[in-house]
Amino acid sequence: MSVRKRAWTTSKGVEKEAWVVDYVDQAGKRRLKTFTKKKAADSFAATANVEIRAGIHTPDSASKTIAEAGRLWIETGEQAGLERATLEAYRQHLRLHIQPYLGNVKLSQLSAPMVREFEDALTRGDMPEGAAPQPRSRAMVRKVRVSLSSLLSDAQERGHVSRNVVRDLRKARRRGAERQAERRQKGKLKVGVDIPTRGEIRAIVGAAEGRWRPLLLTAIFTGLRASELRGLRWADVDLDKRELHVHQRADRFNKFGKPKSEAGERTVPLTPILLNTLREWKLNSPKSASGLVFPTGRGNVESHSNIVKRGLAPIEVAAGVVDSKGRAKYTGLHALRHFYASWCINPRVAGGLELPAKVVQERLGHSSIVMTMDVYGHLFPRGDDSEELAAAEKSLLA
Repeated sequence: MSVRKRAWTTSKGVEKEAWVVDYVDQAGKRRLKTFTKKKAADSFAATANVEIRAGIHTPDSASKTIAEAGRLWIETGEQAGLERATLEAYRQHLRLHIQPYLGNVKLSQLSAPMVREFEDALTRGDMPEGAAPQPRSRAMVRKVRVSLSSLLSDAQERGHVSRNVVRDLRKARRRGAERQAERRQKGKLKVGVDIPTRGEIRAIVGAAEGRWRPLLLTAIFTGLRASELRGLRWADVDLDKRELHVHQRADRFNKFGKPKSEAGERTVPLTPILLNTLREWKLNSPKSASGLVFPTGRGNVESHSNIVKRGLAPIEVAAGVVDSKGRAKYTGLHALRHFYASWCINPRVAGGLELPAKVVQERLGHSSIVMTMDVYGHLFPRGDDSEELAAAEKSLLA
């Protein structure tokens, strides 16, 4: 491998010069790559030399574009049997966010600075000339970055690129500080803002009636995710043992599948009011070929939007749980899951239990206790530090 200077004169008499890296790749084929500066040429030569020895070097001329790699990435997901909702999200990320900015870029030419500029462009909402800006949220930029990293990992496994620059970029960042900054910006969940208060839950329980009452009480007193409620079967509800078992969920395409993670398969005890409500509901609920607890009138999977628009929202309004404009204060079932978590954690917050963090994690079906503490850690009761310090000081100095 050599780095040499090349000088020439154009047809108009202009003298020009460049630096050329002349090398043979791992397949024994001679390659030439030109740079305007020697520093860049030397850097490429050093990197290429290491990659060739490892057998992972991909010349630009043989490299695929990110758009081409994206199509292969989607094929990999289809062959792996990923859920329809996940594949649809990947396709949207590729079509709406990645391809417009990076689609024509060669995999071998993608660099960390280019990825950083890509993230900034998404945040600014840069669009083709003449189109209105479309800024992406911080959460969306993060999701697209994860998809781009997954795309590059697939390309790396196929031998189309030697490294995943998104992963390298993430390693270079101070990830702990980044997470802390995101949490500070997002803020902690607040009772009365993100989590319904005890009074609001009492009002909702009092106003809930008809087919929505058993569903909302199950959400309040078990903390099941919306998809788990929609996929719950009578076969998984043991009224004699006063518990239910989470074994499946229904995605937004109404397809049944396993819970989000292995920890999602769990057992949750039933409270007396919920137990009695479900016993009565079992006698009057619509029949379902799938044995669903909360099906539509025709026995099909109930849609999430229908539950919120026709069930939760009207009941909130009837209960007086509204915002300044008289609309339903809480716009999704996840608020009820948040309440259940707070009810399990701190009697002072929700008038409920005081379970250990590990038990709360198991009840919620979180994959790790870190997730539980990141979301709800600030709700756990804290001892009187001043009294503990005074006792420790007395014991030390006595």
